[in-house]
Amino acid sequence: MICLKRAYDPAELEDGRRFLVERLWPRGMKKDRLLMDAWVRDVAPSDALRRWFAHDPKKWEEFQRRYFAELDRKPEAWQRLLEAARQGTITLLYSARDSKHNNAVVLRAYLEKKLSVTRSRGR
Repeated sequence: MICLKRAYDPAELEDGRRFLVERLWPRGMKKDRLLMDAWVRDVAPSDALRRWFAHDPKKWEEFQRRYFAELDRKPEAWQRLLEAARQGTITLLYSARDSKHNNAVVLRAYLEKKLSVTRSRGR
């Protein structure tokens, strides 16, 4: 199971392993306050894509397409998350205020697609 949670929300036992999936550290968040297993910066969208998108819902469909393409080009960035998801619940932490249009939403869809492909192959 892959869950999503805003980095500013409190940690819970049900979160499983927690991964911050942002390129930039969440504003105002102290490092000792964010309980996480790892900060996986490389899995976040490129700076150029992040700036282009600027959390504009009108660009959402194209953002998803472009972010999927970036993820396809760097499997070493997301492989660790996929392995963790195979072992149990993981939570992807994001900092955006918009809970429907952010990189963690896209990343979860991407990872779930990869999980379903490997399951259908019997892995």
